[in-house]
Amino acid sequence: MGNGIAHVFAMHGFSVTLVDVDAAALERGMSTISRNLDRMLAKEKISAQDRADTLARLQTSTNLAQGVSLADLVVEAATERVDLKLRIFSELDAAAPAHAVLASNTSSISITRIAAATQRPGQVIGMHFMNPVPVMKLVEVIRGYATTDEVTASIMTLSRTLGKDPVEVRDFPGFVANRILMPMINEAIITLHEGVAGAAEIDTVMKLGMAHPMGPLQLADFIGLDVCLSILRVLHDGLGNPKYAPCPLLVNMVTAGKLGAKSGEGFYTYGPDGKAGQPVSAFSR
Repeated sequence: MGNGIAHVFAMHGFSVTLVDVDAAALERGMSTISRNLDRMLAKEKISAQDRADTLARLQTSTNLAQGVSLADLVVEAATERVDLKLRIFSELDAAAPAHAVLASNTSSISITRIAAATQRPGQVIGMHFMNPVPVMKLVEVIRGYATTDEVTASIMTLSRTLGKDPVEVRDFPGFVANRILMPMINEAIITLHEGVAGAAEIDTVMKLGMAHPMGPLQLADFIGLDVCLSILRVLHDGLGNPKYAPCPLLVNMVTAGKLGAKSGEGFYTYGPDGKAGQPVSAFSR
């Protein structure tokens, strides 16, 4: 999601440095931003000058310390792993200017725990964007135990400047979006696992019966089944309620490397264009 966040900030006039340890990942990210801007230009949502100006505001770096040395705000969007985020925030705390706000795009991990890895817990906050970032309006703004009122207010205002609709939530496992969404996805997987109906049928019921734009199993594929599993484990560990225990089918699929759209197969197959193909039979698993 990092390239989507960078895209939105740059499009709204902010100078952005996109940081990753992998130069190839940065190239892919910039390519994705360029393609998304091309689509917006073709749909006449932006002008050619807007496109050029947005790209001119973007630069990349494989050196975290250099990349954040002049930042007023850092938004971390690394893999949903506690150990990785704690290490990154410790490094950010050492490298970013003293006044900088450190935000995490985490979808479930405690902001208070992340902030404890820094010497500036009052300036650590959650900015949970929805995917795809350039399209989706919601930003969950999560304040940790020590996050100051001033920092929270500034991030709420900034989110509106980005054309988003921010919602302030408290620091509980899964926050609001995933505390509600992930049990629904997990229950859809359980329904498939028990043979009640196939993947396409389950998704059709939710789309046509509940007016969801995408069924829960296809949505899980696009989120990433490994990410879904990580969030469910955070919910299960953090809240201690067995209703959040991930379905064994989900665990097995992740173990087998079937992660959804990004791996080419999840509950559906996916081609190079990322579009969903045929559902994969659950009975073969």
